[in-house]
Amino acid sequence: MSAPHRFLGFGFAAADLLLEIRPDGKVGFALGAGEAVLGVSDTRLAGRSWRSLFDTEDHPMIEALFTGLDDGMRAGPVVVGVALSRGAAERFASVTAIRLEQNQGAISCALSRATSRGTVGLQTRDAFEARASELAAGAAQELELAFVELAGLSATSVAAKDPRHVEAMLTGALRAQAYRGEAPTPVGPDRYALVRTRDEPTDAILSRMARILDANGIAGVAPSARAVPMTGVTRPKQMAQALRFALNQVLEHGLKRPLPGDLAEALERAMHAALSKAGQLGAAIRYRRFTLAFQPVVALADRALHHHEVLVRFGSDGSPFPTIRMAEEMDLIEPLDLAVLEETLAVLQREPALMLAVNVSGRSLMSEAYVARAVTMLNERPWASGRLMFELTESAAVEDLPTADRHLQALRAAGCEVCLDDFGAGAASLAYLQQLTLDLLKIDGRYIRDLQHGGREATFVRHLVNMCGELNVKTLAEMVETPEAEDAVRRAGVDYAQGWLYGRAADEPLSEAQLRARMQGPEGALAVRSALERQAG
Repeated sequence: MSAPHRFLGFGFAAADLLLEIRPDGKVGFALGAGEAVLGVSDTRLAGRSWRSLFDTEDHPMIEALFTGLDDGMRAGPVVVGVALSRGAAERFASVTAIRLEQNQGAISCALSRATSRGTVGLQTRDAFEARASELAAGAAQELELAFVELAGLSATSVAAKDPRHVEAMLTGALRAQAYRGEAPTPVGPDRYALVRTRDEPTDAILSRMARILDANGIAGVAPSARAVPMTGVTRPKQMAQALRFALNQVLEHGLKRPLPGDLAEALERAMHAALSKAGQLGAAIRYRRFTLAFQPVVALADRALHHHEVLVRFGSDGSPFPTIRMAEEMDLIEPLDLAVLEETLAVLQREPALMLAVNVSGRSLMSEAYVARAVTMLNERPWASGRLMFELTESAAVEDLPTADRHLQALRAAGCEVCLDDFGAGAASLAYLQQLTLDLLKIDGRYIRDLQHGGREATFVRHLVNMCGELNVKTLAEMVETPEAEDAVRRAGVDYAQGWLYGRAADEPLSEAQLRARMQGPEGALAVRSALERQAG
C-alpha cells in the first residue's frame, strides 16, 4: 500500500468513506461505505467527478475548500448535500479534506453521514444570530465569531459584470472557512461574519480568500479579518446580546476599531450601551422628543379621505423601526405607546374633522395597565369617540389571544375601532382573525405589490376579502403605489387603500380638499383613467 493509501487507511478510523480526488477533479480512489454515505458503491466511484456526487448548491463551497488548501493543510469538516436520483430522500455528508505533498496534487477526503445541513446561501442577520447561539451551545470545539472584509470587491469589474456568480463564489468560500460549512451573513458593504473553529489562525483566512479571489479573476481586493472568541458567556439570551453587539460594531465601524476580547467583554459593552440608550430613549419618551407623521387612507369606493395612520419619528433618522424594536427589548414600548396616544389625542382635539389610527404594540395591548390608562384617557375625552382607531402591530407577537381580545373590546367599548396590521406577515395568522373581534384588517404589502399580476397573491387576497366580508370586517390594502395596484385591490373587493399613490407620511395630515387636489393632478388623473380603462376592458 502506498503512503497516501496508508494515510487513507489511518483516516478511515474516523470516517465512513474515504475518497482521493485527483487534480482533474475526478475520484482516483475510494474505500469504505460508499452506498451508505453517497448512495453509490465505493467500487463504482473511481473516475467520477466530485461534482456528480454532491448537491450543486454546495459546489462553490467545495471548490473553495479545495482551492484554499496548501500542502499539509486540512479543512473541514463541512456538511454538504448528496446528489441523489430524483425522488430519493435527502441525504447529507460531513466532509474533511487534506492535501498531502507526497500525494501528487490529489486531495484526500474523509466522509461521514450527517443528519442535516444549514443554510446554503447568505443568512439573514436574525437567522445568523440564532444559529450562532445554537452552535456555540452545542459545539464540542471552541468557536469564534470571525469577520472578513473584502475592501474594493463591489467596485471590481468582475463583480459588476456577474454579481450573482461572485456572491455564490464568495458565499461558498466563506462557508468553506466556517464551522460545519454554516452560511455567513453580511454586515455592511463587502463585510461578512461567520462562525468558525479556533484551531486555525485568523491570518489563514486571508491567504485562502486571496487565493480564491485570484482563481476567480478578481483583482484589487484587500482582504482583512478579525475574530472574537465565543467564550465567557453561556446563557442563550446573554449570548444573543453579545453577538448582536459585536455584529453592530462591525456594521457601524468596519474592522477599524478593536473588537471585544471575547463574548463576555462584548456582553459588558452591550449592557453599558443598552443602559445609555435606555436612558436616552426614556428621556425622549418622557419629554416628548419625537414627532408624529400622518399618512392618508382612502375609501376605494369614492376615493374619499377616510383617516390617517399616525407614525412616530425620532429625530432625522429614517425608519423608526429600530428605535421601536429597542423600546420593546428594554420594556419601554408601553410608555412610548401611551405617549404617542396622548399626543394623537391632542391632535384630534385641535383638528375636529380628523379621524386617526394610532399603533399599539402587542406587548402594550397585553398590559392591563396600558389598557386601563388608555380607556381612562378616552373617557376623559368623549369628543374622541368614533374618531380614533387602534392598530395592533405585529412587531411583538400576541400569544394570549383571549386576553388580547378582552382588551381590544375594552377599547372598542370606549368608542374606538380596532385594526390588525400586516395580516399575512410575521405572527399574524388566521387564528387572530378567528379569535379577535376586529373592525378592520390591513393586508400586508407584499401581497399587494404582486396582486396586479394575478397568481397566488390574487387568490389569497380575494378569499381573504370574502372571508372578512362574512365576518363583517373591513379590509385595507397597504403599499398601494401605482394606479395598477389601486385597480387590482379595488377589483379584489378591498375597502380601503394606503400608499404613496395617495401621499407619503407627512408632518401635517391632509385635508379632504388637499387629497382631492392631489387626485385631480397628473398622478391622480392617471390613476383614474387607468382604472376606468381597465374596468371598461
